[in-house]
Amino acid sequence: MTIFKRGLAALAAGALGSALAVPAFAEPVKFDFWFGLSGDLARVVDTMCKNFNESQKDYEVVCTSQGNYDATLQNTIAAFRAGKQPTVVQVYDVGTATMMLSGAYKPADKLMEENGYKIDYADYFPGIARYYATSKGEMLSFPFNSSTALMYWNKDAFAKIGKTEAPKTWEDVGADLQAMKDAGYECPMAINISANESWQLMEQFSAIHNQPIATKNNGYDGLDARLEVNKTKFVQYVTDLKKWYDSGLIKIKSKDLGQDMVQAFASGTCQVILTSVGDHGTVGRTQKEGMNWDVAELPVYAGTERKNSLVGGASLWVLSGKSDAEYKGAAAFLNFIHDPKTALFWSTNTGYIPVTKSGFDYMKGQGFYDKAPYKGREVAIASLTASEPTEITRGIRLGNFTQIRAEFGTQMQAIFANKVSVQEGLDTLVKNGDAILDRFQQTYPGKTLP
Repeated sequence: MTIFKRGLAALAAGALGSALAVPAFAEPVKFDFWFGLSGDLARVVDTMCKNFNESQKDYEVVCTSQGNYDATLQNTIAAFRAGKQPTVVQVYDVGTATMMLSGAYKPADKLMEENGYKIDYADYFPGIARYYATSKGEMLSFPFNSSTALMYWNKDAFAKIGKTEAPKTWEDVGADLQAMKDAGYECPMAINISANESWQLMEQFSAIHNQPIATKNNGYDGLDARLEVNKTKFVQYVTDLKKWYDSGLIKIKSKDLGQDMVQAFASGTCQVILTSVGDHGTVGRTQKEGMNWDVAELPVYAGTERKNSLVGGASLWVLSGKSDAEYKGAAAFLNFIHDPKTALFWSTNTGYIPVTKSGFDYMKGQGFYDKAPYKGREVAIASLTASEPTEITRGIRLGNFTQIRAEFGTQMQAIFANKVSVQEGLDTLVKNGDAILDRFQQTYPGKTLP
């Protein structure tokens, strides 16, 4: 990421001086916001930007989708080289370590303070705030689109095996899947084992069981962190998933196979899935007519003291090298997003959850969670707040984690194809993942995370 540093240095050399106050009759100050959402979500962001622009006359945010998270980060790096970076950029959760080490940002808490906004950072849910904060609790970026993983379960299928509640333990899951198979269900549970499912299967499982992904408290305490999922409860979990797959209790569903697991659940083909609360709206819109379903917190193994699940999604970073006027606009924009009314708009139209307690309370007061199609989404808040974050459950601070997720997908596919044993596959994941972490550490010699 040296191009970040080179870009930042170049910008610093030619930084603009303090901008003069903008007269009331002047054109609004324009500033750019780049984001990585697409499709319907991009249209919601565009509407939110329009709402901000119409709420005041001093600033105009220009919002541009970069297509996906990876492209957003790479395009931002390229823009730094050309001195044309946006003022605000959306960076996904696993890009946090890269952004922190780049130095190519203006800390969000300082930005807000300098521009006269008093933000109560204790209002953010701890499980969300601590993912994006420094070890001292300083907010370098603003949590934006946030989610966590839940269990989706078909109430009709469970009723046929005499159950009225979702299973709370993985031991109960195994028994229930077998009962549904015996009752004639071809696909009791669907999973996917691609890189993207690292979030549901490895990261969320490890958090709620208070099991480390890596040493050094998942990387928070140093760039020399290395993976250790080959010697935690995750080994038992993958072993059970593979056993249930071999017994026909679990089917692999993906777009490559013609139907992803969300579609498989919504159509009634499969009765249980593990996926983001962000898919709640999709299931509601596309479900088989008359199907009764609900969501629950992810199961834990018997005897486990459940901990908070991890937040997924992205946060908003304000970048270096912009004018005072643009920073004033960025601060106004972040303050607008922080408003509980915006949280209601955002959650209503996307399925993402509020990031602050005040936003959640406001939405409850408006009756948001009282009935379909939004009833059930409050379970995500319960999952994220199941405990105070521990040094492990506050998040993952590992460099190049997208590459580690890809390695997860490669090894899980080898395991399920019987090419390697569970232990061999996870050992290889750790070996190759550590090589990725080593390369990241070498990129930042002598550096420490803030």
